[in-house]
Amino acid sequence: MIRLISDVHGAVEALRRAAVADGPLLILGDLINFIDYRDNRGIVGDVAGEDFVAQVVELRSIGDYTGAGELWRAHRRGREEELRLRYATAIDKAYDDICEPLEGVEAYVTYGNVDNPVVLRDKLPDSATFIDAGVIEMEGAKVGMVGGGVPTINSPGEITDDVMETRLDSIGPVDILCTHVAPDVRPLATDVIGGRAKGSPAVLRYIERHQPPFHYFGDIHQPQAVSWRIGRTLSRNVGFFRATGRVFIHDES
Repeated sequence: MIRLISDVHGAVEALRRAAVADGPLLILGDLINFIDYRDNRGIVGDVAGEDFVAQVVELRSIGDYTGAGELWRAHRRGREEELRLRYATAIDKAYDDICEPLEGVEAYVTYGNVDNPVVLRDKLPDSATFIDAGVIEMEGAKVGMVGGGVPTINSPGEITDDVMETRLDSIGPVDILCTHVAPDVRPLATDVIGGRAKGSPAVLRYIERHQPPFHYFGDIHQPQAVSWRIGRTLSRNVGFFRATGRVFIHDES
């Protein structure tokens, strides 16, 4: 049995419940929670306050990413070192909390755009395997996992399309492809609440070239479409775990 989740975003108790079930658990990134666009809760609100978060969410929801970026820069101006330390402390604590339920659990974890891959790797228990880009044999299938998010706000977990393509090339053909990001297919890559499409051209090119039977991803919390056929490949969103608490069970049929 192959179990998959994505976009945990700090849902510690839900992850604890999922972790005790039988079978390995694949986590496709975004373990910590910066901003939950449903209720504005998260690390940013804890550090910067609810009013600031409300402004950021409003700008991003209408697609004004330039305005959101300017707001962030104004927020940091003159307080760069203070805020760096406060965010670093909050992020460190968030990873302690979210990795604790994985103690003793066979888990394979990659990272998403809001993750800090270095901190995540260091915080995972010995029972969990961090995967930047790699292939694991599971249930008689070759499962490829590649982490990283689409560049939007220059967060540590974002990677360029060229880097994504290089990492995908490194794993070669697989039976099941797992990424954090959606392929560049508009219905899969568009969040109807969060704004613009965030699909990866490199992931789409890989799927079109290799046609793995299955592709699983997260990142898009309120997608226009949950699944889509790309040639012979069934591409499916298995997030957003913070909101649903549901584990997706891979089924060959």
